[in-house]
Amino acid sequence: MNKNHFFSLSDTADFLKQKDNFVILTHQNPDGDTLGSGFGLAMLLDKMGKKSTVICSDEIPKKYAYFTDLAPQNADFNAETTVVAVDVADSKLLGKLEKEYASEVQLCIDHHISNIGYAKATYLDSNAAANCECIYDLAKALSLEIDKNLALALYTGISTDTGCFRFSNTTAKTHRIGADLIETGIDTAEINRIMFETKSRIRVELEKMALDAMEFHFEDKCAVITVTREMYEKTGCKDEDLEGITSISRSIEGVMVGVTLREREEGGFKISVRTYPPVDASEICKRVGGGGHIRAAGCQLGAEYSASMAKAKILEVVKAVMEENLAGTLTD
Repeated sequence: MNKNHFFSLSDTADFLKQKDNFVILTHQNPDGDTLGSGFGLAMLLDKMGKKSTVICSDEIPKKYAYFTDLAPQNADFNAETTVVAVDVADSKLLGKLEKEYASEVQLCIDHHISNIGYAKATYLDSNAAANCECIYDLAKALSLEIDKNLALALYTGISTDTGCFRFSNTTAKTHRIGADLIETGIDTAEINRIMFETKSRIRVELEKMALDAMEFHFEDKCAVITVTREMYEKTGCKDEDLEGITSISRSIEGVMVGVTLREREEGGFKISVRTYPPVDASEICKRVGGGGHIRAAGCQLGAEYSASMAKAKILEVVKAVMEENLAGTLTD
């Protein structure tokens, strides 16, 4: 172990070898990367003869069943367990599991530069486009076969976190890993259809409402989408139905910062920020207690914030960071 509690890849592999029973934590509002990492790690541990269970504070969307149903789940342990978090940069992202597990995480495997170091030990590769790249590297370090089932999980995480290999975080290594996974025989066209080309009718209805209410700020360089509880109730949508909605605002010509506010059931807002160079999304969210990557980050505002207050708060920060990054003054 390193004295600074940051593990190398070999440290992480050795740590997994030394333990037997694992609880694997994914972040709230689970996406393809945290689930691909969690269930992918469970598959690796099974190959090592270890037991594990993957848990999340929120319901796992059924669309991921094509790989989540393939992973071994050993919910009952008769021995001491080791808690590992994957793709979780801050214990707050554990959601309802935070109180029980925040101080119990013995290892965090992550790729977010904003990771706050809450775990007893952390393996962090901030150059990885997706956390599933870290799980792939672990499989190689452990000399474990990457079979078709594992490839389904890892490809999903990498594909979703890179926008199907379109985002600026995609590297040559990302493509090489993707090619290796494809060679296992997985149906990538079907995965991409499920992840990127399929929307429910209620999702389309909610998108229509959100787009009708979209606002533009700062010389039209910032677009804001707000999803309210009223929209959820009118359409029957759940939060897990909205994966990918954060990319809509940034896809508009001339927009450098896309902000999506989603009102939580318990009150307050989950905020996602997507940016183009030179604006730093992680800096925007860090100033509101969140974090993430330079082009994609997130934060939350509590139940004391109404929609107008939350919007005003995040826009104040967006404007300040944009002015710093663009070296100029913006008008609203």
